[in-house]
Amino acid sequence: MALTDKRGVDVVIENVGKTVWPTAMKALVRGGRLVTCGATTGDDPSADQRRLFIRQLTVMGSTLGSRAEFRDVIAFIGERGLKPHIDKTFAFMDVAAALDRLEQGKQFGKIGLAIGGA
Repeated sequence: MALTDKRGVDVVIENVGKTVWPTAMKALVRGGRLVTCGATTGDDPSADQRRLFIRQLTVMGSTLGSRAEFRDVIAFIGERGLKPHIDKTFAFMDVAAALDRLEQGKQFGKIGLAIGGA
């Protein structure tokens, strides 16, 4: 909310599930949309039904698209130079430490594993 001067956002694309669902719902403006495509932290999120109907929110589920849509997304990423945020990269031999970081929720972004070095 601080980033939008308390306005909120029009769309949240959420792929984590239970842990972030309440925050994602609170981040939406009146008439906003939440698109969910994952449930890494659980598939039974709490839903504030009052917020859903009073703020006229829309919740949509999404899975995969077509090959043509995938090509379009890859082209868009390349054209715009978009890159995922990498929190930390671990040597493959340190995979247990990488999993510990994920389990503890200490990461912000993706965790990488370097195969053949680090």
